[in-house]
Amino acid sequence: MTRRGALTDILRALALLFAGTRPLSAAEDGRIRFSELYGSSGPLGLEFSEEARRRRGRTVLMRGFLAPPLKAEAPFFVLTAQPVSLCPFCQSDADWPQDIVVVYPRSGARIDYRSSGDPVEVAGVLELGSRLDPGTGFVSQVRLVQATLRRI
Repeated sequence: MTRRGALTDILRALALLFAGTRPLSAAEDGRIRFSELYGSSGPLGLEFSEEARRRRGRTVLMRGFLAPPLKAEAPFFVLTAQPVSLCPFCQSDADWPQDIVVVYPRSGARIDYRSSGDPVEVAGVLELGSRLDPGTGFVSQVRLVQATLRRI
């Protein structure tokens, strides 16, 4: 990452920390939508979009919904584009959500699932590519790490 890119990421993170209740403009908030994660699909599966590849390793903001936890002690939660009432991994293939992102909160963060139907905004560093969670065996393709969450 270039020095300018690193500085931009730091400034975005600081803006997120000090934004308070003021809504950030699209230009300054670093938002990426579920629809912007993948560019195409082919015989080898989904391919990441140019936009997602460009933002890899940078702090981004995503809006979505908390999925019920896979395991209570899992170190991550799943962000979905639409609200789901059941664990997305316990459903049939027909009900499998197409738009999910695995979120690893900052160390020590607690997630309250009681209002999982409410929209949330997550800020975290975007990671792309296959990764196996050693504790759960869950394989993810898109992750937000060192993430913070707020209800919107």
